[in-house]
Amino acid sequence: MTNSLEQHISAQRDFGTLICQRMTANINKLGFSAQTGLTSPDFDTAVFSLVTDPFTQTQDLVGYWYNNGKQRIGQIKFHGDGSFYAEYDVIQPHPSKKQFFVEAINAWGKLDNIKTEAKLLEIPN
Repeated sequence: MTNSLEQHISAQRDFGTLICQRMTANINKLGFSAQTGLTSPDFDTAVFSLVTDPFTQTQDLVGYWYNNGKQRIGQIKFHGDGSFYAEYDVIQPHPSKKQFFVEAINAWGKLDNIKTEAKLLEIPN
């Protein structure tokens, strides 16, 4: 890991941990229990790299989460302007609204305005 990458990760750790906590809170609010085997996003388990934004030419910190089978199950991206976007796969039927399937939890915004929402798909009858 390069020093610059380590510095970016360190600089975003508290913010990233807060984002993961908000996403986990959203997952819990939906009613998922520990018995579902659903994991929660954890900043320190993401695999990070630096990517140059083609429009702004800033260095964006991008992290990906993987399951035990090495399949990507989420991402978190910190933009040079202080904004971020994150998505974490849930891929489970909604625990209380049987007509919906929860595909993922999305999060976006800035440090002072973190938004999260479940990405729901309606299950056809």
